[in-house]
Amino acid sequence: MTTGNVIITGGASGLGAATADAVHEAGGVPLVIDVRQPDSTYEFVKADLADGREAERAVEEFARRHGRIDGVFTAAGIDVCGRLEDVPATDWERVVQVNLLGTAAVVRAALPYLIESHGTVVTCASTLGIKAVSDATAYCAAKFGVVGFTRALAAETAGSVGVTLLIPGGMSTAFFDSRTEQYRPPADAKLNDPAAVARTVLFALGQPPGCEVRELVVCSSEESSWP
Repeated sequence: MTTGNVIITGGASGLGAATADAVHEAGGVPLVIDVRQPDSTYEFVKADLADGREAERAVEEFARRHGRIDGVFTAAGIDVCGRLEDVPATDWERVVQVNLLGTAAVVRAALPYLIESHGTVVTCASTLGIKAVSDATAYCAAKFGVVGFTRALAAETAGSVGVTLLIPGGMSTAFFDSRTEQYRPPADAKLNDPAAVARTVLFALGQPPGCEVRELVVCSSEESSWP
């Protein structure tokens, strides 16, 4: 079955871009929300997800264009590494704003359309949303928040909207490129191909109404952050 019109945040790169490709290949229509223009020709609305109102306007723009939203995948995410006392407050708060509050804003705006279409939300947490590590207080706070938000959302929308929590391990993307050497995966790290993870997102989005994949942990078989 096709996935229909699917909003993908962070769809310009990494897992988001891989999922946009997967949706397109499955016959669906990827609708990309990102802070920068993707290299692909998929439909795109620019928005900074640190601003919830921008996120909501982007969703409404796609709803206006298409009249129907069948799925949402909240892949957008950022990180800042360092000890709590060393990370500037604005940088720390932006991680929570983009990863957690941006996720909630997009889902909130899409809910009326998803209820109408009996669609599905897939949120993107992390193995660091269930396992805390040093020098990652902002990211862990945000991703633990995504876990709690998604589980509560599933309870709240049961019977009307499908809700899946994706918990991915490390992937071979540009996510780590801006980090200093001490915070990058080692050269021998086992990281997943984002295209492989995207197929699991597509699987969750493609479930028929009333059948839900509640949670997915997807990582390399030698992933060091799981369990």
